[in-house]
Amino acid sequence: MEVKKPEIKLHNTRTRKKEVFAPLDPKDVRMYVCGPTVYDRAHLGNARPVVVFDVLYRLLRHVYGPDHVTYARNFTDVDDKINARAAESGRAISEITAETTQWFLDDMGALGALEPDHMPRATQYIPQMVAMIERLIEKDHAYAAEGHVLFAVDSWKEHYGKLSGRSVDDMIAGARVEVAPYKKNPMDFVLWKPSSDDLPGWDSPWGRGRPGWHIECSAMAHELLGESFDIHGGGNDLMFPHHENEIAQSCCAHPEGEFARVWMHNEMLQVEGKKMSKSLGNFFTVRDLLDQGIPGEVIRFVFLSTHYRKPMDWTAEKAREAEATLRKWRAFASGIEPMGGPDASVVRHLMDDLNTHGAITELHRLYKESDAHVFRQSAELLGLLNEDLDTWNWRGAEAYPDTGQVEVLGFPPSVTATSFIELVEKLKKLRVQAIQSKDFSDVDQLKSALISAGVEVRMSKDSVELVPGPDFDPAKLEALK
Repeated sequence: MEVKKPEIKLHNTRTRKKEVFAPLDPKDVRMYVCGPTVYDRAHLGNARPVVVFDVLYRLLRHVYGPDHVTYARNFTDVDDKINARAAESGRAISEITAETTQWFLDDMGALGALEPDHMPRATQYIPQMVAMIERLIEKDHAYAAEGHVLFAVDSWKEHYGKLSGRSVDDMIAGARVEVAPYKKNPMDFVLWKPSSDDLPGWDSPWGRGRPGWHIECSAMAHELLGESFDIHGGGNDLMFPHHENEIAQSCCAHPEGEFARVWMHNEMLQVEGKKMSKSLGNFFTVRDLLDQGIPGEVIRFVFLSTHYRKPMDWTAEKAREAEATLRKWRAFASGIEPMGGPDASVVRHLMDDLNTHGAITELHRLYKESDAHVFRQSAELLGLLNEDLDTWNWRGAEAYPDTGQVEVLGFPPSVTATSFIELVEKLKKLRVQAIQSKDFSDVDQLKSALISAGVEVRMSKDSVELVPGPDFDPAKLEALK
């Protein structure tokens, strides 16, 4: 009897239900996620979709194979916010966008996010945008007026609004739309606009100008992923108007395709129960938290503790709890090679609409019950316990000066270094024996006892380190010698 292969199920915003994910081509699974406008540091809310869709990318690679998944995430490097930043700072636009693009990559890398397969810059795809706009005009879905080109929403009226679930009339009544005399309909949106000499601009059939925001993603997704692809993602603040407009212009320019089949949107982020706002003093960039000594892995853990379709509340208490958990997990898995594949229960939760909260609950169970190899492999599927994550700030820890290759970090004055050194040597000896015998039970038993005593164990190929944690109990340590 053939065993049914587990199925990925994803909540599709377009259909309002969770569906079995069936890629157009299992050997070429394609995903597009809207990226940042690069004019400043990424704030904490910007990071949530990066982490969410990084987990989905890892899951797709696990299920279909790394060579069969293509992930594209763009950079918007032509925008009025960038122009304003250049004007107020006196710096060149290209200098600002290059700097902030690298900031974004560095900060997201610190959160353990893999770099997508494609990271297109909008300014690299201007010809493709112009070509798509020309197609829309030819098909009577767009019109030129006073140096602008606008999409004619009435030409797509029966379909426009289905993603967000609104009618055009409702959107006109409730939306902030730019009133302009050259618009045929208040909801018509800009595909191309004129540029003055002091602004970035490119030659086009409608004069020197620059693209509107929405056309960028449509043109880049078409160029990189084709007329139809599997998944389009982003924050739910992009559902309208950005994603709604993407669907309209893409389907009208290329009616032979479907554009994106599955639409996924993460909910927004709060800080200490309130909307993040500079006026409330609770606005943080990712770099702010990293510079405060909060490891990127802690930020990632807090994000993943809440399901992506629920609002996420960042709190200092959650960060402290995450750090305490990750310290224990890292000690348990340090020096252990991930082998055997992730635990089926963790994979099953992720395949159920990216239930990262459920997957982390399983990791807590595996920490208590499982082989460290499987535990680490399972954690890595969520982007946790990776070697390439940013260096942890082991707060107040300093190498003890006379221990040579054996490092005893930050031990309390009431505990002698000799106690730690003896245990480190014992652990090293057991590990050598275990490598020879292929039996790590004694190593795991001593590590578990150390962890129970509140001591963090850090093992690599070249060294063993013991770090007293916040729950360190000297009495339990003495009993282990």
